[in-house]
Amino acid sequence: MIESFLRPPAGALLVADAVRLLGVMSVVAVLLWWSPVDVAVFALSMIGLVLPRFLGVRPALDAAFGLALVVAAWFSVLGLYVSVPLVDLPVHLVLNGLVAAVAYVLLARVGVLPETPDVARPRLGVAVVTTALGVVGGVLWEFGEWAGHTFIDDAIFVGYTDTLGDLAIGALGSLLAGAAMPYLAAHQWRSQREPPVVASLDRWTTTRTTPQTPR
Repeated sequence: MIESFLRPPAGALLVADAVRLLGVMSVVAVLLWWSPVDVAVFALSMIGLVLPRFLGVRPALDAAFGLALVVAAWFSVLGLYVSVPLVDLPVHLVLNGLVAAVAYVLLARVGVLPETPDVARPRLGVAVVTTALGVVGGVLWEFGEWAGHTFIDDAIFVGYTDTLGDLAIGALGSLLAGAAMPYLAAHQWRSQREPPVVASLDRWTTTRTTPQTPR
């Protein structure tokens, strides 16, 4: 993971690193002109911004995940979740799905889950696990909102209907991400090792085409 994080940016990864730079600039702006609570929101988003760099995920997933985090954080800082009705629903749809995808990649990298699905691992199982990860992440997020409203700042909006809507739309986003995992979880660093899908297909082809020695 350290090698992935330190690898010089090139090609599409430049876009993802530009999003990370935007996140750093946002943190500086919030430090200068907003409250400590807002600083904490962006501090959490920065953790998410650097994580895909360590994982070496596909640049498209890296950039989309980072941009969704930055947009979600700014919406919170600017109070748009309260002032603009239903604006949180598309954020939950997109961000919940991307969080679920990155969570799957993270657990796969540390060996808890299988890597990108191949001919030996049904895609349906990966989609179900990704959806479950997104639902769990959505529940934890709602717990965090409740804790922030109760113990930190009662301006953080919570409500029964709002919570159920957020969880439902987040679960839908996670389901869509699960269906797209064969693309989203593809390896970024092809020079380090062969992508799991290609490697598995090669093993399957070799098994089918190599003549068996008679016994």
